[in-house]
Amino acid sequence: MNFDEGCILCGKELIYSQEDKPHTCEFCGKEFSVNVSCPEGHFICNHCHSASGADLIEGFCNHTELTDPGQIAVLLMKHQQIKMHGPEHHFLVPASLLAAYYNHLDKQDYKSIKIHIARKRAEYVLGGFCGSHGNCGAAVGTGIFMSIITGNTPLAEKEWQMSNTLTGTSLLRIAKAGGPRCCKRDSFIAIAEAVNYLSEHLNVNLPLEPIACSFSSRNKQCKLGDCEYFPGSNNSKLEKES
Repeated sequence: MNFDEGCILCGKELIYSQEDKPHTCEFCGKEFSVNVSCPEGHFICNHCHSASGADLIEGFCNHTELTDPGQIAVLLMKHQQIKMHGPEHHFLVPASLLAAYYNHLDKQDYKSIKIHIARKRAEYVLGGFCGSHGNCGAAVGTGIFMSIITGNTPLAEKEWQMSNTLTGTSLLRIAKAGGPRCCKRDSFIAIAEAVNYLSEHLNVNLPLEPIACSFSSRNKQCKLGDCEYFPGSNNSKLEKES
């Protein structure tokens, strides 16, 4: 979850010192000389603290070296600019996958261009898409991801099939989880589906540690124990069924 006071990543009270010390921002990766920090070593610069959700996602995914897309997504979700529900998740899903994918392949030079393309495409997936169009934006995000890494176009053959198949399987798994929507749960499901698809069809094996959701207290419609990501439930269920 994110926190209203103290460190927005862990909630611990910030420490203020008399002297400035070097700290690296958790989100943009830049180093700053400041007199405030978190006991756990977390630091977020002023720019990232007030950045828009999309700017935050793009900046973090551009600099992170993580290869677990679930871990990337959760870290981003802890920032106050990523609301409990909202269209920022439609960009967060493909951006997390692209960052992990290009980090895993050691092709970081491709990352920033591809992530920016994903941001532009995700802007067309409006808020409430799951209810108004019957098509969850997190699932669409996996299609955006696959389209980008395969160079898909409307006239492609195999790439067209792969992109639409991944969107479809992601959407079916999200639908199976049942309503009401939860942008956190649906993003986790979409990312898990994309990781499974990469392994089965492209022989790319991204790590994906089990996720125990920490955002349920912010979701009035949380399904609690009926959600596979609720703490204490079988968090590996999705992966085992795939």
